[in-house]
Amino acid sequence: MRIQLVAAVCCALIGLTAVSTQSFAQQKTAKECRDEWRANKADNQAKGITEKAYVAQCRGGTASQPQAAPAAAPPATTAPAAAAPAAKSAGPAKTAPSAVGAPAGANQFASEGQAKAHCPTDTVVWANLDSRIYHFAGHKDYGNTKKGAFMCEKDTAAGGFRAAKNEKHP
Repeated sequence: MRIQLVAAVCCALIGLTAVSTQSFAQQKTAKECRDEWRANKADNQAKGITEKAYVAQCRGGTASQPQAAPAAAPPATTAPAAAAPAAKSAGPAKTAPSAVGAPAGANQFASEGQAKAHCPTDTVVWANLDSRIYHFAGHKDYGNTKKGAFMCEKDTAAGGFRAAKNEKHP
């Protein structure tokens, strides 16, 4: 009887080890999930998927590969700027965070692609409409303030905007 109990426990442990090894081999790290979300940031934001929720879903193993596919097909995110070849070559266009902060002024655009189409040789910046300060690509506030718009840097002075003091021109 004791041998049967030991044999049953060993079989259970071997089965659990085999199942857990398979699940660990398929599970992504949090860094891999974050990188995947950031690669498709514009598409994920358009769908209302937060980075935290995506990472949790990805780590649970329920994130599917089709969610990563839209980044390879930028026409869905750059449809308004489809006429501008320069915008397509720049990669997927970043879009404004919400309709609350929708651009209202002249030379203010809802997507990075639209601004690039307007001024293909100028630097595109993110203008915070509340503080009247603009940020360059690569800064944490670029495209992330509550109320803002993409603009060409040459148009910012006419709108009363100034560059952030803690950033350098790219």
